[in-house]
Amino acid sequence: MAELGATVEFPGSLTGSTLPPPRTRIFKIIVIGDSGVGKTCLTYRFCAGKFPEKTEATIGVDFRERLVEIESEKIKIQLWDTAGQERFRKSMVQHYYRNVHAVVFVYDVTNAASFHSLPAWIEECKQHALGTEVPRILVGNKCDLQDSIQVSTDVAQQFADVHSMPLFETSAKNPNNNDNERCGRGNNDHVEAIFMTVAHKLKSQKPLVLSQPLEGSRGTINLSRSMNNGGGGTRSWGCSSC
Repeated sequence: MAELGATVEFPGSLTGSTLPPPRTRIFKIIVIGDSGVGKTCLTYRFCAGKFPEKTEATIGVDFRERLVEIESEKIKIQLWDTAGQERFRKSMVQHYYRNVHAVVFVYDVTNAASFHSLPAWIEECKQHALGTEVPRILVGNKCDLQDSIQVSTDVAQQFADVHSMPLFETSAKNPNNNDNERCGRGNNDHVEAIFMTVAHKLKSQKPLVLSQPLEGSRGTINLSRSMNNGGGGTRSWGCSSC
C-alpha cells in the first residue's frame, strides 16, 4: 500500500487526448410478419439504401444495424428480422424477443392471408411480455403492385386503430414512387421515414449501451443493458456490424 502523501503513478493514464469517444445508445427493433411479406427487403432498404438484388427466405434471424442522428445525437438502430416460417423460428424465439424497444408488424398488401395472420403475431408478442407499452407500428408492403391489391387501406387502418398502431403503406422495391399516393407520395424515401419515425419515438427511452471496443477486438462490440439496481445485472453479447 502506498504511504500517505506518496505519488501513485498509473501507466497509460487518461489525458484529454486519449479519452474514449462518447458511448452510442443502441435500440433494438424487431420486424415480424409472415414469410414473403418483404421484411428482409425493408430492413435492407433502410440500412443499405437500396433494394437487395437477390433475396432468399430468412432462416433463423437476420440482423442489420445503422447509425442515425436525431437532434444532434447519434444513436444506433438494430433491426432484427426473423424467419416467418415456424420451423425456422423455434430455436431463436426466446433470444429474438429479449430486450426489445419497438416492434414493426409487416404484411403484404397483395396477400390477404398475411394480413389475417397479424393477430397471431400480436399474440406472440404478448406471450413474450411485449405489451402496448412497447412502441409498435404496422407496415403494409408491396403497395407498388397496384393491380394485385387484396388489403384496402380502410381495412388496414381500422385494424391499426383497434390495436393503437400507426399505419404505413410502402414499397421496399420502389419507395420513391411519386405517382402512387398509397406508397407515400411526395416523400423522398418512405421506408426511411417509417424507421426514423420509430427512432424518434425511442430517443427518450433507456437503450442498450454500446461500450467502445478495445484495441484489437476486431470490430466486436459489447452490449450491456442499463440497470437501476447498480450491479449484478450486466449481460454481454458479441455481434458484428453488417
